Amino acid sequence: MSRPRTVKRIIFQVHDTPNRVAASFGLGIFIAFFPLLGIHIAMALALSVLLRLNRVVLLVGAFVNNPWTIAPMYTAGTLLGCALLGVSPASLADVEWSLTGLELLHSVRAGLGPLLLPFVVGNLLLGTVGGVGSFAVVRAVLLRRAAAAPRAT
Repeated sequence: MSRPRTVKRIIFQVHDTPNRVAASFGLGIFIAFFPLLGIHIAMALALSVLLRLNRVVLLVGAFVNNPWTIAPMYTAGTLLGCALLGVSPASLADVEWSLTGLELLHSVRAGLGPLLLPFVVGNLLLGTVGGVGSFAVVRAVLLRRAAAAPRAT
């Protein structure tokens, strides 16, 4: 079964209220864009317990960020942050990739340093928009499905 079909099946066949399922998925999408690497799973599990949301659906949303999607997601967030904050992304071109050891580390830090704030701001904004948007879409679909479902007598 393909990944999108599996995600759809998980989200739309969970036995929970439309609001809780949509909130779980929306928060998971926000977490997927969260700029601190390495804490997504722990953050998703902690928030699912704290907010009493569906763990599986929240993790499905958080796993939108994976090894195949992380580069385009974080690049889009960084470029959005650069546009919003008026920071040029050109500093990345200043990195001297032929260096090795500490010289390379210092060159990378000098090239990426100006992009840190745009990275954080842009990805938090994309996560917020994605989370709210996915909440609205999932909730609307679940409510429409519930209204169309035949009533058991």
